[in-house]
Amino acid sequence: MKGRLKGAQKGHSLLKKKADALQIRFRSILKKIIETKNLMGNVMREASFSLAEAKFTVGSDFNHIILQNVTNAQFKVRCKKENVAGVNLPIFETFQNSSDANEFAGLARGGQQLTKIKKNYAIAIKLLVELASLQTSFITLDEVIKITNRRVNALEYVVIPRIERTINYIISELDEMEREEFYRLKKVQEKKKKIRAA
Repeated sequence: MKGRLKGAQKGHSLLKKKADALQIRFRSILKKIIETKNLMGNVMREASFSLAEAKFTVGSDFNHIILQNVTNAQFKVRCKKENVAGVNLPIFETFQNSSDANEFAGLARGGQQLTKIKKNYAIAIKLLVELASLQTSFITLDEVIKITNRRVNALEYVVIPRIERTINYIISELDEMEREEFYRLKKVQEKKKKIRAA
């Protein structure tokens, strides 16, 4: 039983350390999410403004021209795993698939605006993917922290006290048996003395 108690206490200590490490990472992700969301507003505003400028410069058929020229996605997303205290967190990152097929599109009318749009929306896509990665990690960590805290509390308030009560009960029973045995031995010695005296 004492071995079980030591095992439970060691498990409690390890889970507590894991929960603390996860909490630290959780807070840093929360801080990054707030910063990224603030930055995202500015980037999207700039991208939308550059799109409006280009539409004004090129004309009403701007969307149609761009959609006809696009065949493949220029940006793609890949997923990696990061291990934090035994928890696999998904990390999304963007990569450019190939060179820009529309590099020279719109040179006749609004080429500069088109380049500006592509640059602004590329930044927006990277930020969106980073934000998605952070929020996915945030949700995953939140669930794991809740589970870990439940385990820590179960060990701290249920398992360890139950084992300690069992150990105390066994010790008290053994003490009682020892006292009874001592009393019985005294009685036997008294009877032997009486028999010898008689």
